[in-house]
Amino acid sequence: MQNRQIAVAELPTGTLTEANFALEKAIMPTPKDNEVLLRTILMSIDAANRSWMQGATYRAAVKAGDAMPTYSICEVVESKSDRFSAGDIVATESVWADYVVCPARQLQKLPDMAPLSNLMSVYGIAGKTAFHGLVGVGKPIAGETVLVSAAAGSVGGYVGQIAKALGCRVVGIAGGPDKCASVVQDLGFDACVDYQDPGLFKALKAACPNGVDIYFDNVGGKVLETALFHMNERGRVVCCGAISQYDTNNATGPRNLPGLVVVKRLRMEGFIVMDFADQDATALRALKHWVSTGQIKVQEDIVEGLENAPSALIGLLAGRNRGKLMVRVSADPS
Repeated sequence: MQNRQIAVAELPTGTLTEANFALEKAIMPTPKDNEVLLRTILMSIDAANRSWMQGATYRAAVKAGDAMPTYSICEVVESKSDRFSAGDIVATESVWADYVVCPARQLQKLPDMAPLSNLMSVYGIAGKTAFHGLVGVGKPIAGETVLVSAAAGSVGGYVGQIAKALGCRVVGIAGGPDKCASVVQDLGFDACVDYQDPGLFKALKAACPNGVDIYFDNVGGKVLETALFHMNERGRVVCCGAISQYDTNNATGPRNLPGLVVVKRLRMEGFIVMDFADQDATALRALKHWVSTGQIKVQEDIVEGLENAPSALIGLLAGRNRGKLMVRVSADPS
């Protein structure tokens, strides 16, 4: 067996490029006591990958020379722990590599499911982030208007579908007419507005004639700034990400804080999906029900090959993905 990994060759000072990464031959790791050797099957590609290069967040900063961190679904190849056996499928914090060794204590054994990609999308980080952010933080009530940015992305698409299943009016924000059309036609949103439209303010006003009760923010910047003007009193802003600010040195906005928050008595709250780990079982029951009834359609964007992870992340930051983006490093077990 041969092992490869992708390391950060140089930290970006502006827009991320493939030159910031290096594909390297790596030593095949050997597990010690209470460790497990894993074969990577799928790696999650998230905007957070880019934010980790800017400094410490909820995890340590990524430095030049580090293998790029990721969340992965893997197969156990060799176990030095009585908790896992060869052939088990697990989820773990890992790195961009063919093979990794991880402490057994950080592994989560996954259920038998085909395709495994569903455990990274609708039943994984994307679906659980959408559920916990909307339900746990936003607390929607049937009849309310929910506005979602990055509506064609991995989390936003599920947020809108969950809100529809709960009886809300749902308006998306996405980039370009094709994405906006797909958000309405394929995902069932009531409307979708193009953030590239120079008349974004008026377009949002037309799409949300009764104002916005919950804004689920994935992008920050000018989109958040514009959305705040359309919030109803006592509205809730769920802060999930700020993708517009991760890949630039010229991040701006919103400029209307704290004024609008005070005048409209808004609540803005950020969250990390791990905050709600004790409620994952509830989320999964609901998500499985909505998938089985057709109220949630699963959208996945799978890029083949470890070597293509850098271009996949760059594409995500440019808004080229539809649905949950991941990289397939090896095949699902047969």
